[in-house]
Amino acid sequence: MQRSFIANNPSVLWFLLCLAAFTLGVTVLAEATGAGLISTSFVKTLGKVLCLCLVAIAMDVVWGYCGILSLGHFAFFGIGGYAVGMWLMYARTEAIVVENLSARLIPPTPAEVNDAIATQIFGVVGSSEFPLIWAFADSLLLQLLLVVLVPGFLALIFGWLAFRSRVTGVYLSILTQAMTLALALYLFQNDSGLRGNNGLSGLQNIPGFEAVPQSVVSMAFFWASAVALGAGYVLFARVLSGKMGSVIRAIRDDESRVRFLGYHVESYKLFVFTLTAIVAGIAGALYYPQAGIINPAEIAPIASIYLAVWVAIGGRGRLYGAVIGTAFVSLLSSWFTGGSAPNVNLGFYTIQWTEWWLVLLGLSFVAVTLFFPGGIGMLFDKFTRKSQ
Repeated sequence: MQRSFIANNPSVLWFLLCLAAFTLGVTVLAEATGAGLISTSFVKTLGKVLCLCLVAIAMDVVWGYCGILSLGHFAFFGIGGYAVGMWLMYARTEAIVVENLSARLIPPTPAEVNDAIATQIFGVVGSSEFPLIWAFADSLLLQLLLVVLVPGFLALIFGWLAFRSRVTGVYLSILTQAMTLALALYLFQNDSGLRGNNGLSGLQNIPGFEAVPQSVVSMAFFWASAVALGAGYVLFARVLSGKMGSVIRAIRDDESRVRFLGYHVESYKLFVFTLTAIVAGIAGALYYPQAGIINPAEIAPIASIYLAVWVAIGGRGRLYGAVIGTAFVSLLSSWFTGGSAPNVNLGFYTIQWTEWWLVLLGLSFVAVTLFFPGGIGMLFDKFTRKSQ
């Protein structure tokens, strides 16, 4: 008798139950819907953490399961954020411009409205015209399609070129990092069409919901992020189960032998690389409306390195490990860098965690690599084996 997917993957059910309990708990304690014990700003922080957990799962699949250390997946995350951010900024600016021009005795023409919107958005970089990449910025549906299509297309082209050339190991990691750096440097330019270093701002103001309190909006995004994380977890668990999952793990362990057995290794790697890029883009589209701003610094290579660190600390090769590591490090980072952590006075020197947090994170990564290669997730594995 064939066992069900959940029976073969009990961790999926446990993860979904924990995620549902966490989401319900935050909802009950939040300002918008419950006791008001959790502030709106912290709800946004938790929502952003859920989005980071989703992109970390994607990173774990491509690295921990398929063996491709991609140092560019946060670029796809940022592309998703830019795609939805363009519509948010356009629609919000359009509402402001139309309201201001409505007081004129002679109604403005569509061309005048369009010019006014362009000037309002791009005046900060000395331009008053819409770049070509903003052609669909007035359509939410098309921009949401771009959230999926642009990261997927870039990953497909890059992966096809790299995998067909059989670039592997550290060389592939360098290539993905170079791709990310090139994209970030391009976006820093004022003529990139995305406002250069200024980026896109005011993304937390959702067009059509100006009268809705931010506490309610933040809760809606928190729920959307939780649903996306749960769906992403189930999706990747299904991809990694059965024959396909076995082939993907085998590619990680011994790519040459898998190729010798007759499998088209490049197709499997390209599928994983493209799918994880698409999920990363969706995570970014949910993240940046909660963050309120996106700029090219978010796509810099260091962000993808942080992503790899989170997965390693949580335990790569375990989907729940990526979630645990990302949530743990992200919340700890917010505590240390937000000024909540007390400084340590050593007498001759005072440790200020806002400056020393990255050093602590680096030391933690080295310690995990040397002494706990299985990451935090390894502790859960030991507990599970003891309970059986």
